[in-house]
Amino acid sequence: MPRIRLDIAYDGTHFRGWARQPGLRTVQGVLEGALERIIGSPVPLTVAGRTDAGVHASGQVAHADLDDAQWARATQRRRDSVRHEDPVAPLARRLTGVLGQYADVAVLRTSSALEGFDARFSAVWRRYEYRVADAITGYDPLERHRTTTVRAELDVEAMDAAARSLIGLHDFAAYCKPRPESTTIRTLLDYEWRRDDLGVLVAHVRADAFCHSMVRALVGACVAAGEGKLLPEHLVAIRDARLRTSEFKVLAARGLTLTEVGYPADDLLASRAEQTRRRRDDE
Repeated sequence: MPRIRLDIAYDGTHFRGWARQPGLRTVQGVLEGALERIIGSPVPLTVAGRTDAGVHASGQVAHADLDDAQWARATQRRRDSVRHEDPVAPLARRLTGVLGQYADVAVLRTSSALEGFDARFSAVWRRYEYRVADAITGYDPLERHRTTTVRAELDVEAMDAAARSLIGLHDFAAYCKPRPESTTIRTLLDYEWRRDDLGVLVAHVRADAFCHSMVRALVGACVAAGEGKLLPEHLVAIRDARLRTSEFKVLAARGLTLTEVGYPADDLLASRAEQTRRRRDDE
């Protein structure tokens, strides 16, 4: 079956997360509905990383498998369409027509998936950004949907030191919302804090994968460090204790954006997917 790749962005404010849920507005539900209108039959999507309610994305990735009839509908050319080397490329424009020019979800690109590509299992890392406005920055109402406000004046150097102390392969149970029979062992590849040109505190977090609420918990712990409530070594001790704690708050979803999903070289896509599936099955 032909497989297509979709590169997606969305404002998560008015979505109840990525995953389709009966009676609720979700990103998956809206996109699958738009695809069905064009293709004429249901098209399930597989996503690189399922985001929670209120979380945004600028670099989400998904794939869909089409049968021959669906492929024919997906690649159908209109008289006014521009000829593309990839026959599925114009589908992104058609989806914009269904979703609306100013929709809160957009399909940035559609393309024929490379051999062995799996949006979820071929991924080697995911990168998130988290934005915090503190007492130094002040409140900007134009950024309210993607920035969390903290009333205290935060020490960005303390936050950055705390973040870097957590990097590596560890059990992050203390920073995850537990799910039955799911591992909390992750490799945190990068974690850093800085202020942007407007003074907003921005975190960049990259890991092979994230467990439920992990990024927002890591952010909350570093904000506590920025307030002087926790020292970097205390964050490490919390991690190594592998127990949930009330010493910091898990911050709101509004400040969190999935910015990028990393994949290996083209010839390693299939082997990476197989390796990840095997590891998940063992878990």
